Amino acid sequence: MTKPLTLALLGLVVIAPARAQVTVDVGKITCNQYLGFKVADPRDIAIWLSGYYHGKSNDMVLEPQTLRQNADKLKNACFQPGNGDLPVIQVIEKTLLNNK
Repeated sequence: MTKPLTLALLGLVVIAPARAQVTVDVGKITCNQYLGFKVADPRDIAIWLSGYYHGKSNDMVLEPQTLRQNADKLKNACFQPGNGDLPVIQVIEKTLLNNK
């Protein structure tokens, strides 16, 4: 009884499609790519960026409201003329980090 179940489970594992792992150099994501969902959902990128900057400052506190506000600020900054081709990291450092 257990042998058919084991074989069935093994069959599912064998036929499961392999998923390619994609890596992204976040430092190269431009505002146009960020706003246009060209790399990933902007919310996912904003979450990653929040973690990156919190890690750099050794801050382990998550404030969801602040995360949303900063994501909105980044989106607005990316819409500013001349920022479309700039890396998101550069726009963050130019606008969000200098205004604190």
